[in-house]
Amino acid sequence: MHIGYQYLVLIIAGLAAVAWGLPAAHRLKKPYDIAAALAVLAGVIATMIGILLTIIPSFFR
Repeated sequence: MHIGYQYLVLIIAGLAAVAWGLPAAHRLKKPYDIAAALAVLAGVIATMIGILLTIIPSFFR
């Protein structure tokens, strides 16, 4: 079984976006909280794609 270790960076970046965005979405003023909430959404998507590609590297081929 081949594991795609290069996609671990995608998982770490996604988790970092979620960890920054959740508190920032509540802390920032009105127009900037939307950007933080979108960063959380992008972080969740990046983390899920990173986990998928780490386990099954040829998934999108």
